[in-house]
Amino acid sequence: MSITVINCYAQDPHFTQFYAQPLYLNPGFAGTTPEHRFIVNNRIQWPSLPEAFNTFAFSYDYNLANLNSGLGLLLVADKVGTASLKSTTVAGIYSYKIHMANNWVVSPGLQVGYSIRDLNIQKLLFGDQLDPNFNGGQTPISIDPAIARLGNTGFFDIGAGLLVYNEIFWAGISAQHMNEPDQSLIEGDSKLPMKTQIHIGVRIPLYKGPRKRERTASIAPSLLYRTQGKFDQLDIGFQFNYNPIMVGLFYRGIPIQQNEADNMSHDAVAFMFGLEFDKWDLAYSYDITVSELGVNAGGAHELSLMYNLTVQKRRRIKRKEKFVPCPTF
Repeated sequence: MSITVINCYAQDPHFTQFYAQPLYLNPGFAGTTPEHRFIVNNRIQWPSLPEAFNTFAFSYDYNLANLNSGLGLLLVADKVGTASLKSTTVAGIYSYKIHMANNWVVSPGLQVGYSIRDLNIQKLLFGDQLDPNFNGGQTPISIDPAIARLGNTGFFDIGAGLLVYNEIFWAGISAQHMNEPDQSLIEGDSKLPMKTQIHIGVRIPLYKGPRKRERTASIAPSLLYRTQGKFDQLDIGFQFNYNPIMVGLFYRGIPIQQNEADNMSHDAVAFMFGLEFDKWDLAYSYDITVSELGVNAGGAHELSLMYNLTVQKRRRIKRKEKFVPCPTF
């Protein structure tokens, strides 16, 4: 018995709440909050399948107001498949804030990281273990020479991005894996394709009357287009905020495009609910699969927690250091 894989493609893990992990989206977001920001994300995709896709992310960034800069740290861990293929990336991020007229800010960013990939060989089943004539019909330990070629791998990874924003609008472009590193676990090359992302959004207040209100509702439409190798994808939707409530609706897919099976490229519809307070935000989203995979896969659950820590400083802030906040998401 033998199995032949003709084509096999993969892409980076993604988050439905893509603006809830801004450093993973674009390194230009580092330092776009007043001081310290901590974010934790967890995504479980297709939990009804034997081995769900599980992605964890942690980020920290800090605004250096006196240097018009931002520093960040990003950790992403992803586990997929029955052999527990794990990918772990740790990256450092730097961004610089260029203050323009009318409270516009241009923020280029650079990301340098190191990634490790490994899998559990004991969970793999090789062809000689399926042969009833091998080792007297007993389930053997494989002697396939491919085992000797399997192992862990590590590589440096470089990314960059550019963000433009003011108090209500944001737009940017980013590129990850710019050096297209070799990620192969065996002999031979397996280049990790560069991923390019374009994103845009705006937060629109729903009240602009003369009376000042303690709470004002707003709506934030946004979109994200990303392409990597043979894949491209579009996320589009909106988020409604009426402090402390956040609700959102998003669609993932490119309905005017056909996939390799000649079906329309639909992926998922996602609903989001969250709470937004002065120091922290908590949000949960659920993806309903609308692709050929169907709802039996279990969709995807995603949870994000953001905490902002501001340390008061007793000094005057120079005009050129005046902080212009990027809209919260």
